[in-house]
Amino acid sequence: MKTLGMMLLCAGLMWGQAGTTNAPQTTKDLLQQTPTQITPPGIDAAVQQLYAVISGPAGKKRDADAFRNMFVKEFGRLSVIGKNPQTGDMGVRILTPDDYISKSFPYLEKNGFFETEVARRMERFGDLLHVWSTYESRHNPGEAPFARGINSIQFANDGSGWKIVSILWEGERPDLKLPEEYLNRH
Repeated sequence: MKTLGMMLLCAGLMWGQAGTTNAPQTTKDLLQQTPTQITPPGIDAAVQQLYAVISGPAGKKRDADAFRNMFVKEFGRLSVIGKNPQTGDMGVRILTPDDYISKSFPYLEKNGFFETEVARRMERFGDLLHVWSTYESRHNPGEAPFARGINSIQFANDGSGWKIVSILWEGERPDLKLPEEYLNRH
């Protein structure tokens, strides 16, 4: 069993290095190529597209193909932390992009939905990027938000641009308020 585990680990490491002909050779090289304080090209557009594709007035059809294409094919996931309405227990609900489209798009299109980013934190290592995006949700622009929370978004750059690997979010509630540090842009 240990041998199988080592073989899988080695295969994963080798696969992760495949196709990286310009990979940095030292930690110093890597740190110089991937500063965590600088927003990588294309990430602002990717985050803005995520919010834009689910947002719009009541009656506006959302673009399911554009939403689906933002995710890593076959592996993209959306997960929400919250209380089960039947039991009141906390849990995590995991969806594929297609699950989200079929379950959420009809509601968004019927009721109107505008979600905007109000703050962001990012950390990056090479082609791995983690974005903490604080959001506010409204049914119409200019209204007070009916929901706020944090989207934890993992991106991978597959060579053609930043794709979403996963989104995990949790909404603010009376017993869980957004801390001030997540309401300020960094």
